[in-house]
Amino acid sequence: MITTPFDAIARRSLALEARLEFLRLLRTPSFAIPALMFPVLFYLLFGVLLARPGASGRAAHYLMATYSVFGVMAPGLFGFGVSVATERDKGLLALRRALPMPPLNYVGGKLAMAMLFAAIIVSMLCIAGAAVGGVRLEAAQWLSLLVLMVFGALPFCALGLLVGSFVNGQAAPAVINLIYLPMALLSGLWFPLNLLPAFIQQLAVLWPAWHLAQLGLAATGQGGEGAMSAHLLYLAVFTVAVGRWAARRLQREP
Repeated sequence: MITTPFDAIARRSLALEARLEFLRLLRTPSFAIPALMFPVLFYLLFGVLLARPGASGRAAHYLMATYSVFGVMAPGLFGFGVSVATERDKGLLALRRALPMPPLNYVGGKLAMAMLFAAIIVSMLCIAGAAVGGVRLEAAQWLSLLVLMVFGALPFCALGLLVGSFVNGQAAPAVINLIYLPMALLSGLWFPLNLLPAFIQQLAVLWPAWHLAQLGLAATGQGGEGAMSAHLLYLAVFTVAVGRWAARRLQREP
């Protein structure tokens, strides 16, 4: 395979875009503090401190997997949805089209940012689970959970990109929260779905967070519902379909 100077420049441009996007959001307290701290704090509160005595650590194990999903949703939804909507309002997307950089680097930098945040969040949850939650897993299980969650951020990146292509910067945080919090609840991320009415349990298959949670539970040896290949297929189709819809929307931007 022959590598041209343009390919090398494109790779450096992508790496720089990802680095700057990560640093920008890391230095934004309204994003970084909730995204990094809330999943761990909620896990420690509900999975460790308030777990029923004598539950043999089941709550800590279950909630470590599901709060990992809750954690990786935020960088995709907010990192894409709010920033894309804001950049559309300011006319920065039109400016980026005029720059001598590959068009995909814009999305690629944000994807790398979301996956890096996801890796940090899941690592913090794993440390908390092992240190104070009594979670004991094999090395392969820890690694499987981390890899699943890092790539599991992609469907929420696509969804965030779609939201950012529809709404303006002021409305984006509210719209994202209307998606983020209800989906977490209806996917059984905060507590098992069997505590909710039957019709809500039946609707869970519609939400990408539920499918990712089943993969996370299976990776940690807790037996997620359904075939794992079906969950993977759903997430892949969801990511591609929603991502292409968002891309077509953004291509029509003036």
